[in-house]
Amino acid sequence: MNHNAKSIRPFIGSKNFEISRSFYRDLGFEETVLDSKMSVFKTDEIAFYLQDYYDKNWIENTMIFLEVDDVERYYSELQSLILTEKYGVKLTPIRYEDWGSECFLHDPSGVLWHFGKFK
Repeated sequence: MNHNAKSIRPFIGSKNFEISRSFYRDLGFEETVLDSKMSVFKTDEIAFYLQDYYDKNWIENTMIFLEVDDVERYYSELQSLILTEKYGVKLTPIRYEDWGSECFLHDPSGVLWHFGKFK
């Protein structure tokens, strides 16, 4: 099967929609409001939908891997945004694995982001 795919856009939920919107704008994503309960956040050709919907089991089991060009630079930039102080989120330092490296960031609702680079 040839998909000829152009993008993939996951849907994620939020415990507090306004706080999550602010968090993702602070991360540098560009927001387009679709309606009062959903926005799409983009950077270049990468995008995801943020919903004003919260289900604890779903959110706490949601993980997104974003491949970046330089994990060390990205981690340093995440630290400079002081997201842990501003939003009470958890930022985990870089791990170096056989396949590459990654750092982790939980969003204000509990979605776990992996920011990594493959070898």
